[in-house]
Amino acid sequence: MSHTPVQHEPPRPIFRDRHEAGRALAGLLEDYRGDPDVLVLGLPRGGVPVAWEVAAALGAPMDTLVVRKLGAPGHPEFAIGALSTGGRIVLNDDMVRALQLTADQVRGVARDEAAEMARRETAYRADRGPIEVAGRTVILVDDGLATGASMFAAIEAIRAGEPKRIVVAVPAAPESTCRELGASIDEMVCATMPTPFRAVGEWFWDFTQVTDEQVRTLLAISTTGTAVPRIDAAATIRAAAIDAPDGIPPTHVLEELIGDARFVLIGESSHGTKEFYRARAAITRWLIEEKGFTAVVAEADWPDAYRVNRYVHGRGTDTTAEQALRGFERFPAWMWRNTEVREFIIWLRAYNAGQQHDNQLETGFYGLDLYSLHRSMQEVVNYLDRVDPKAAQRARIRYACFDHVAGDDAQAYGFAAAFGAGRSCEAQVIRQLLELQRVAIAGGEVEPVAADELFDALRNAWSVRDAEAYYRAMFGDRVSSWNLRDKHMADTLDALADHLGRSDEPLTARIVVWAHNSHVGDARATEMGSEGQLTLGQLMRERHGDACRLIGFSTCSGTVTAAEDWGGPDRRENVRPALPSSIEELLHDTGNPEFLLHTDLSGEAGELLHQPRLQRAIGVVYRPGTERQSHYFHTRLADQFDALIHIDHTTALEPLEPTSEWIAGTTPETYPSGL
Repeated sequence: MSHTPVQHEPPRPIFRDRHEAGRALAGLLEDYRGDPDVLVLGLPRGGVPVAWEVAAALGAPMDTLVVRKLGAPGHPEFAIGALSTGGRIVLNDDMVRALQLTADQVRGVARDEAAEMARRETAYRADRGPIEVAGRTVILVDDGLATGASMFAAIEAIRAGEPKRIVVAVPAAPESTCRELGASIDEMVCATMPTPFRAVGEWFWDFTQVTDEQVRTLLAISTTGTAVPRIDAAATIRAAAIDAPDGIPPTHVLEELIGDARFVLIGESSHGTKEFYRARAAITRWLIEEKGFTAVVAEADWPDAYRVNRYVHGRGTDTTAEQALRGFERFPAWMWRNTEVREFIIWLRAYNAGQQHDNQLETGFYGLDLYSLHRSMQEVVNYLDRVDPKAAQRARIRYACFDHVAGDDAQAYGFAAAFGAGRSCEAQVIRQLLELQRVAIAGGEVEPVAADELFDALRNAWSVRDAEAYYRAMFGDRVSSWNLRDKHMADTLDALADHLGRSDEPLTARIVVWAHNSHVGDARATEMGSEGQLTLGQLMRERHGDACRLIGFSTCSGTVTAAEDWGGPDRRENVRPALPSSIEELLHDTGNPEFLLHTDLSGEAGELLHQPRLQRAIGVVYRPGTERQSHYFHTRLADQFDALIHIDHTTALEPLEPTSEWIAGTTPETYPSGL
């Protein structure tokens, strides 16, 4: 197959600059707005612009607390501690011992930094007296933390003044640092905790060094009395929202949104929400009937989905939609074996029958995923048995490599191959793929059904090749295996578009995709993108530009079908109300139960959608006890999707064969004792 050349951009940082980071932090500190006891202190120099935005938003006074990092002699990038006002020193004893530093060396570093600290005190605070913190709520702000040494010193300096409450707020820091600091103060606010965390500057578009003059200028501008007016975010978004009853936007809105796009990717913030499936199916029916889309491609394994494809075209042996869906046997079978997908497949079969009668284009149903290692191998062999028994025997011999390693256990194969405990089958699956590709190239023109069956065999061979690589990679770093999977999805989409475009109809294939928000959204707008993670949505935008549309779904509360652990039984779980400062909470606060939001808005609404906010993602596993860590990440909605559909209260997807746990529903929450 041909690959569209792609120029990968470097991962996008989270904040445009320190001022935007400060505004984002202020949103997390709204509870302190108007509190007369609040004092905001910025650590110079980088923390001052962040602190000014926080103080201005809260209407609180602001000052600066000078703290100096103590760098190791000869290696100033390694922090051995910090020095704060009043001569207080906080040392990292482990680092001092590891570097075998003497007391004289530490005193020498502290002496040099004390001189610079005195200079800055004079430059920034001029003739202002000591900072009075007794009985006050002190919010300490920096532009980010790595080890936290400087902030620990600042905390000790402030604690000596007997404040009522100490709060530390930073735009970005490692989770370990946030937890360690949080244990020693009253409240720790980390806007983002990216992983891996290498340097503070990586999370800003503009991390230009702040000058002394900029610090003095900001300190001279009052943050009280003329405080930045609070934007009523919920009212602003409510005014921009377009009513979408049951999550289905009006036809003219869809027409404007879709235009001439060839690829429409429709997401879901949970794999187990009925309303997402139902609204997505309704939008897809409109795309098929009114816009001429000829393929629905789901986040499902290729061979399972292709069994459904045969059924909707009136081929194969299945006589009902429920039978056609029985190919979905791997966990989580309920993700596709459910009442909403069944109803759509029934409709698609009837639609295609009408198209056949009128000699018009039909619409197929296909899969994107690559977990089907052994099923795809069997499909390749079955195809070759029908068309070339000798080639089928060669395929059996090549694929038998997996039998000698781990039988039908793909993960066991990957573990053994990754760590040298078993042989790799990489060469064998590549040879088989190349042989099938040569057959396809040499075959010339064939009738449509035969061409479809050959294409099916080729995609299964590609699935084997990419699944083999995926299962080896999954025991390495998470990003590599994720990227391999989403690249496979993008390549499958492009291959399908090429295949459908080679039909006898002089039309360009138009395809709708069903997948999770975490695949459909553009990774460059999320903190995962900063880790180097790619997504299907990003890749399709890079390859096809304006020919691609990305639509997400969200919800605030309700129930969801999910498992407690991978491979576990499906359950009907309660979805916890959205976290404060999240996108879901903002959309809930509009009071509109169902609406669509364009993300290319201007003015205040556009500014709100460009700000980084938490976003929830529930997959096939839901862990409410660790929801913040397990299911939330930061994103810029304006860059992630072209539009978002919000359905405020949603209900669990109904499996075709619900387990007893699902029927029983949820037990009362026991959090936190239930942890």
